[in-house]
Amino acid sequence: MQQQMNSARWSIFVMGLFLLLFSACSSSRKIRQQHIDQVVATAKSFQGTPYRYGGISRTGMDCSALVYLSFRSVGLNLPRISEDQSRMGKRVSKRKLRKGDVVFFATGRRRRKVTHAGIITEKRRGTTYFIHASTSLGVTEDNIQSRYWSRRWVRARRMF
Repeated sequence: MQQQMNSARWSIFVMGLFLLLFSACSSSRKIRQQHIDQVVATAKSFQGTPYRYGGISRTGMDCSALVYLSFRSVGLNLPRISEDQSRMGKRVSKRKLRKGDVVFFATGRRRRKVTHAGIITEKRRGTTYFIHASTSLGVTEDNIQSRYWSRRWVRARRMF
């Protein structure tokens, strides 16, 4: 009788521990998704902001400031320069991009030197969109698969 009670207690303990661990994983996934949604919402709130090299406000900003301020909104402090930002987080392949991933491009003369950054906003019907600060349009969304951006692709990073 005592052995059956101990076995039943042990089973209840193991099931409780399993449920606790499972719910913690689910909870952390939910928090991570909330952070990603907040980062993208913050970036989108800057749409229409004019481009200004070195700028870091709604009166004008550059691409790395958009990334910096968007992630700062959830308490993640990234470097201020896109080349330095491109060394943070976890490397992710172009085909595995998800909302919230940071993408990096070489828009200068050197083909592999990171000079531009943006944030993936959504994947819709096989098309991936990202938000960035364009020198001509200010903060705007673009198709990452366009000929222009495909040719300038360097890497992507996942911060969460």
